[in-house]
Amino acid sequence: MTAALDIDLLRSLLAVAETGALSKAAARVGRTQSALSMQMQRLEDVAGQPLLHRTGRGVTLTAAGERLVVQAGELLRKHDEALAELRGQRMSGLLRFCCPEDYAVSLLPHLLQGFASLHPQVQMEVVCAPTPRLLELLARHAADLALVSVASGSEAEVIREEPLVWVAQRGTPAVGMTPLPLALGAPDALDHVLARQALQAQGRAFRIAYASSSLAGLLGMARSGQAVTVLTRAAVPEDLEILGEDRGLPALPAVALTLAFDRERPSPLTAAFAAHVRKFLPR
Repeated sequence: MTAALDIDLLRSLLAVAETGALSKAAARVGRTQSALSMQMQRLEDVAGQPLLHRTGRGVTLTAAGERLVVQAGELLRKHDEALAELRGQRMSGLLRFCCPEDYAVSLLPHLLQGFASLHPQVQMEVVCAPTPRLLELLARHAADLALVSVASGSEAEVIREEPLVWVAQRGTPAVGMTPLPLALGAPDALDHVLARQALQAQGRAFRIAYASSSLAGLLGMARSGQAVTVLTRAAVPEDLEILGEDRGLPALPAVALTLAFDRERPSPLTAAFAAHVRKFLPR
């Protein structure tokens, strides 16, 4: 008999790939860790080769596992779309989603287009703002869910990590100035806090030349050559330069992306979009 790929096994594999830990993946798919381990063994038997490297720190994908995850994501999307269509379960309603402006250009189109193809009757409202402001919106129930930045190593469910980088106009003398002129986001935003901490730990003098929640404003200051800014790597435009440690600046940590909700039990529509983000957010 020809071996077949089971949809539930593929869904569990994606959960393992996204969380990097069998315990977290098991919680996501509603199984015990031992049951999930048995699922992965069954999938490896079907594949005829290992799909996971099991280590003391968690699990990683083998080359074959990486290839299967790419195919599994597309298969599951098609499966869920077909099932929703057959059951007449295409969702409708208003979904209020928020994310930091850094991710609006690089991540949002992929997410929104994919969800709209599955649920064309859903109306989306999107707000971009720094994470502290997004959490305030959620607390007031002025948004349904948000993709927010948290410190790397946080106990929150990490969907993706983004490195922070120093950015400036190519050839600007601002990089060598003392104190270093900075264009940073809101004072309570993670990029602002981590940049200050890194410079203080290095003993490098700096001054805040421009502080704003506007990504356009930060990019404008960087393009003027008057200041150095900090962005996630995904948000760096091609005309600006990423500054490495060879330019005398301290290394910056990565930030983690996680989902935050306005209530403990989100609505079915909110839960569906959250599941979509977890599955299809580009890594």
